[in-house]
Amino acid sequence: MKRIQVINGPNLNLLGKREPTVYGSRGFDDYLEELRRAFPEIQIDYFQSNCEGSLIDKIHEVGYNCDGIVLNAGAYTHTSIALRDAISAVTAPVIEVHISNVHKREEFRHHSFISAVCRGVICGFGLNSYRLAIEALTL
Repeated sequence: MKRIQVINGPNLNLLGKREPTVYGSRGFDDYLEELRRAFPEIQIDYFQSNCEGSLIDKIHEVGYNCDGIVLNAGAYTHTSIALRDAISAVTAPVIEVHISNVHKREEFRHHSFISAVCRGVICGFGLNSYRLAIEALTL
């Protein structure tokens, strides 16, 4: 069975509550159950942290023994060279995801420090960005 790790960064624990016009009104736990039903042949593990170091630790922990990582690094996307280095260090392919289309938002969100070391980037499809990333990892 393939194993994919979903990692969500800062403030994504507030999905369903935080800025519903940008991020939707659905919490991630509900969506995670839907993802698991959609991909019964894949073990989908989930981790969320608001702390940069915890995200790096999780990438190091799973990045050599899972089949892929779906990473929504939140605001750390635009600030963290340390996350970029962690992604570069591991062998698992990483797909960068964003719920909103970051290119239609504030200027500072247009640059990602992690995109260049990820297999691909998916943004702007709401929570379905995660489903598309899992599909990409199973090709």
